[in-house]
Amino acid sequence: MMSMVFTPFYLPIVGLLSLFFLSYLSLMPLGYKLQVLTLVYFFTILLPTVLIHLYRKYNGWNLIELGHKERRMVPYVISILCYFFCVYIMDMLHIPHFMGTIVSAALAIQIVCALVNVWWKISTHTSAIGGVAGALFVFGELFAFNPIWWLCLVFILAGMLGTSRMILRQHSLAQVVAGFLVGLVCSVLGLLYL
Repeated sequence: MMSMVFTPFYLPIVGLLSLFFLSYLSLMPLGYKLQVLTLVYFFTILLPTVLIHLYRKYNGWNLIELGHKERRMVPYVISILCYFFCVYIMDMLHIPHFMGTIVSAALAIQIVCALVNVWWKISTHTSAIGGVAGALFVFGELFAFNPIWWLCLVFILAGMLGTSRMILRQHSLAQVVAGFLVGLVCSVLGLLYL
């Protein structure tokens, strides 16, 4: 259940929601925030989920079969292209750069995970929640709020998510921990330097 609720695609939406509720961006008009969230939802959750589902059905695989290392490259390419188009469209629409940076950081996480997957199966689920932890840390520094309680919640969820991935026999402990660290590092570096 944890794996289905906390899919790797939720990272940009969680990041934007954090910005919209935990920073001065809460003062922005609701309509504008909904437009940005809708655009990001379409390109980072809905479109990749539908395309990957169609790819899986076309090949006659169930979710477990799609999880084999050699079958994960096409879903990675699909999600990377969707995230790239989201960043591109956000730039074309002149959406503030720091909002697009959240999607860019998630794109960087996807790219690093895809590259690692060539040699070793890494957990994209825990890389996404690691990205949320990194984003909270950066937002805490940039917007001068104390994210400690939010980080505690994220670490508890990360532990539950990593445990569920191991119980489902989709990943080892090393793959879960490596995924979290990749997400954390890419998120912090991406949000600070992209």
